[in-house]
Amino acid sequence: MTDFFGMVLDVLNAIFNPILALDPNPQNPALTVVIVAFIVSLITNIANKYLVDQDKVNESQKKSKELSSKLREAQKNGDGKEIAKLQAEQTEMLKNQNEVMMESFKPMIVTMVPIILIFFWMRASSISHLVLILPAPAYWLTLTPFWHFIGPMLYGGKATIPYGIGWLLWYMICTFGMSQILRKFLGFKQGF
Repeated sequence: MTDFFGMVLDVLNAIFNPILALDPNPQNPALTVVIVAFIVSLITNIANKYLVDQDKVNESQKKSKELSSKLREAQKNGDGKEIAKLQAEQTEMLKNQNEVMMESFKPMIVTMVPIILIFFWMRASSISHLVLILPAPAYWLTLTPFWHFIGPMLYGGKATIPYGIGWLLWYMICTFGMSQILRKFLGFKQGF
């Protein structure tokens, strides 16, 4: 089994080590994490673009909001007949939303293995030693003190560098930003 993981790591190293070699600071490869975050965001957003019927998802969300608004209004007015009618519609709507939810799982099935492999490589490479020092406002906006508090409970150790973050939080920050930019570029109608 270890030979299999070794072979997988060798293939991943052949793919991603050239990116790591381009990083101006290979001992602290923050730029490599940005590039990998871009690649992962691109893979997931393209999968979402072509595997999910965006119009169907948006229409379902719109109908759900309208129905919720009508139901709140009927409850506010105390119209029992209208409430019963809207609740019946809501039951039907839930069946439709289950279909939409299944639609949104398609990209996850396609992207899960590549993303797991990329994380496997990041954890096994020099990226796992990345420490990035954030400016104080960014440190607080990313809730890093919370993660420094929770982290030792989950995996032991403790944060020793003030305003420092590791590769995983830096990756999450980059992926969030890249995903938003790519969603706009790819023509998604909504942010998430």
